[in-house]
Amino acid sequence: MTRLLVTGGTGQLATALAKAAPETVRLVGRPVFDLDRLETYRTLFADGVPDVLINAAAWTAVDAAEASPAAAGRANAEGPNALAALCNRHGTRFIHISTDYVFDGAKGAPYVETDPTCPTGVYGATKLEGEEAVMTELPDAVILRTAWVYAESGRNFVRTMLGAARKTDRLRVVADQVGCPTNADDLAHAVLAVARRMIAPAPPAGGIYHCAGSGETSWYEFARAIFASAGPLGWPVPEVQPIATADWPTPARRPADSRLDCGKLAATFGVRLPQWQPSLQRAVAAICAAEAVA
Repeated sequence: MTRLLVTGGTGQLATALAKAAPETVRLVGRPVFDLDRLETYRTLFADGVPDVLINAAAWTAVDAAEASPAAAGRANAEGPNALAALCNRHGTRFIHISTDYVFDGAKGAPYVETDPTCPTGVYGATKLEGEEAVMTELPDAVILRTAWVYAESGRNFVRTMLGAARKTDRLRVVADQVGCPTNADDLAHAVLAVARRMIAPAPPAGGIYHCAGSGETSWYEFARAIFASAGPLGWPVPEVQPIATADWPTPARRPADSRLDCGKLAATFGVRLPQWQPSLQRAVAAICAAEAVA
């Protein structure tokens, strides 16, 4: 049986991976494993060497990273480097999850893997450092850059919007940032498909691949789609007003257009995530149903 060890504990992707393949996935997280405590790496394989290690752990607090660059660097760069070295020593295949924030969003078209990187903040910079460290230590690793991830649980844009609608009848949402919403369940199935190919005979080459939901939208249109799904289920629907990024200043500057071209992943691994709209509808329905029960 394929053995998959997933870091990230109770994170969105880790949870989705365990749900999708409970018989093969083992999750590790704090306090047993902590990206910020390199001493915990020594016992990571204590219960057996996995076939594939999937690193779904990271410092993802984009704005907080601006004030804590050293901590973000330990989690997003030093940690993945140490994991890659561990996999190298034990002959374990390695999948590392990265981000669209390695780009500045100025291209004006979906990014391919060979486009120049230019992160606009500490989070993106440290994730880029992690990519470079992993590729140097373990060239046959697979790095999957994803974007705008959300799930039925955890902290994410979809749940934030639905929660806010219970408190106000008017929301202001940035309309000039564009990207690819990615359902954590869809991402999990894609990661599992990649993992299976990596341990099969004649696996595809390692390297960087883009892995995000198909299609594109702005945060504003994403919010409107959330309420278009939630409204018929009895959820309160606020007025959603489009605003510019300049009207919503944040410590970290986000890329204005971080759309990812995922054609390389489809061509190499035969994996393509579905269109984001149906996946969003399923997630919203599940959230609304769970909240109604609660």
